[in-house]
Amino acid sequence: MLTQVADGVLVHRSELIRNNTVVVDGAAGVLLVDPGITDGEMACLADDLSASGRRVAVGFATHPDWDHVLWHDALGEAPRYGTELCAAFMADLRSDPRWRARAAEGLPQEIAGEMTLDRFGLLTGLPAGTSELPWDGPRVRIVEHPAHAQGHAALVVEGPRVLVAGDMLSDVLVPMLDVHGAADPIGDYLAGLDALEAVAQEVDVVVPGHGSVGRAGEVRARIDLDRAYVHALRDGRTPDDPRIGASAEPGWEWVGDVHTGQAQALAARGERG
Repeated sequence: MLTQVADGVLVHRSELIRNNTVVVDGAAGVLLVDPGITDGEMACLADDLSASGRRVAVGFATHPDWDHVLWHDALGEAPRYGTELCAAFMADLRSDPRWRARAAEGLPQEIAGEMTLDRFGLLTGLPAGTSELPWDGPRVRIVEHPAHAQGHAALVVEGPRVLVAGDMLSDVLVPMLDVHGAADPIGDYLAGLDALEAVAQEVDVVVPGHGSVGRAGEVRARIDLDRAYVHALRDGRTPDDPRIGASAEPGWEWVGDVHTGQAQALAARGERG
């Protein structure tokens, strides 16, 4: 079901990990950001768009995690963009003859049989430094940063004042650092938060990749909460964070395991250093 979160901006939520697909109305069709995640959910999204008289004009993937680079035949043949680094990551993956098996290994077992991967990661990279999405709709600024994943980008939808945050600023997931791929995962994540903070005064609504939409006043609060978590990781402290421990939302207790894994990985990196 499509839910309006701002003038001309709607969200379609997936059930398993509360993925948010973002729909932005344009003159000749909609911008579709991070559609997902099962074939059935994307077919439902396509039906909802069609029933409301909308067609997909352009797609965008905020980063190259498996659940953000999906597509479905029912969504049509619109061009699909990502940052240069994001698209290059996916092109490199698909160049491996075993890419389907590699991609399937990362899928949750609950939905592994419910996803078609033919259009997985087929992205056109926007040249490095591109600051605005090329499309016929409200101005959408691209805020690329190094946090979480290679080629990650948030989008600022001007007019309706919406921040599409990708896999950041979630109310259910702690910040997930690139602890295995980045040279400086702590520094990269803090730089990403700085980039989002720089545009925080320009938005009234934040849509995270996973979790609930944040309204007025919540954007800065979520940035502060994420920064406090990352600082605790950096300092080797246990974070005082409502997303882990006894105060975690029911059904999301596993986020505590994510935190433990990150803390252990960072500690191991420090020992090797």
